[in-house]
Amino acid sequence: MALMTGEQYIESLRKLNTKVYMFGQKIDNWVDHPIIRPSINCLKMTYDLAQDPEHEDLMTATSNLTGAKVNRFSHLHQSTDDLKKKVKMQRLLGQKTASCFQRCVGMDAFNAMFSTTYEMDKTHGTSYHERFKKYLTYIQDKDIVVDGAMTDPKGDRGKAQGAQADPDLFVRIVSKNDEGIVVRGAKAHQTGSINSHEHLIMPTQAVSEDDKQYAVAFAVPSDAEGLFMIYGRQSCDTRKLEKDADVDLGNKRFGGQEALVVFDDVFVPWDRVFMCEEADFSGMLVERFAGYHRQSYGGCKVGVGDVIIGAAALAADYNGAAKASHVKDKLIEMTHLNETLYCCGIACSTEGYPTDAGNYQIDLLLANVCKQNITRFPYEIIRLAEDIAGGLMVTMPSQADFRSDLKVPTKSDMTVGQWANKFFVGVDGVPTENRMRVLRFIENVALGTAAVGYRTESMHGAGSPQAQRIMIARQGNIAAKKELAKAIAGIKD
Repeated sequence: MALMTGEQYIESLRKLNTKVYMFGQKIDNWVDHPIIRPSINCLKMTYDLAQDPEHEDLMTATSNLTGAKVNRFSHLHQSTDDLKKKVKMQRLLGQKTASCFQRCVGMDAFNAMFSTTYEMDKTHGTSYHERFKKYLTYIQDKDIVVDGAMTDPKGDRGKAQGAQADPDLFVRIVSKNDEGIVVRGAKAHQTGSINSHEHLIMPTQAVSEDDKQYAVAFAVPSDAEGLFMIYGRQSCDTRKLEKDADVDLGNKRFGGQEALVVFDDVFVPWDRVFMCEEADFSGMLVERFAGYHRQSYGGCKVGVGDVIIGAAALAADYNGAAKASHVKDKLIEMTHLNETLYCCGIACSTEGYPTDAGNYQIDLLLANVCKQNITRFPYEIIRLAEDIAGGLMVTMPSQADFRSDLKVPTKSDMTVGQWANKFFVGVDGVPTENRMRVLRFIENVALGTAAVGYRTESMHGAGSPQAQRIMIARQGNIAAKKELAKAIAGIKD
């Protein structure tokens, strides 16, 4: 099958019977819902750019499974060049959407699952790798979206999976038979889950042999029986429901999406099961997926950062402050921080290496350093953007006020809209609405419905800051560094 177009992707979602709940109600037409549609538009962009000859080299690749042209989001990395193109593709999409385009988790899950199943089969004599290759070939041929799902609700963080008061707080196997397995539990904070055709489920952390029912990986359609989703709300989300919503949205076309994905005794046939109680490989799968996903942030967040820097510079222009030396210096600092993040994404890709299965793994230490920086630098970038924008970003009247024809009973006989436009104008020659639009955009990225795709996700996406520090401690090889110091200092044990 040829690559899908963006419009074909939208229409393919309409054919699904995905069960979505939001604000205490079942949402039947979720594809056109004003709160959900901006996040679908982000994913649509991954299809649109793949059809554009200008971006074909970044957005597509040649499948090592079939030899066909595929969307890079369903590709298995075959070289360090592939790893670098992944990061560059993510930066491009961040520039085009200024939000989370939601397809990275599936790509990262594919690559982690491919190499882990290969090594699992070598150890246990299982047949997961061939199953997974057939599954991924199907995904590539259909050009469909898969949500890689790892994070469980976890319950009491101080207790292991099997020690929880409620055993369903981690996804688990509840029964097995000749046809397949039945699973129960949930995945939380799932990026793009509602917009995906399929879900690829992985354990959220290493599993002990005592809790081996939690060592499970499988794939299911998003509309599988017993599977439903509860949409996560975001700041300012109901602005999208307002009449003629436009200026106040900041980013009208695009937005992020998260949901709770619930599995209420979902049946999974054996040909879609890729780990079943192999607890000894759960940690490997988690570590490899996390590494790929932490690499991803060196691309997507940088692309969004490019747009934020541009918006801050525009705000300075419209405020009449562009020539101020401190504003210029802040824009330089934002650029420095953003490019440093990009350097990390490219570095961990350049230092990648082939796995036993043949696909390429990033340098895990540098990927975790990349994500550790992501937990910090975007906060400073957006702080500087807010500084340049000014307090009007969060105190300005609504779009309805700026466009109001309501007369104010004063001597001037002007409308509410005329008064608002009069007093919130910036430099000469720039319409007041243009100034309002760029300020609303910065507000949206800093505080609103894009925050999940930039600020807060920068902190918690792909694991909290402490998760990266644990991996940095493991990968940092302090013992070898001690030996370097001993050699130069002349110390002999």
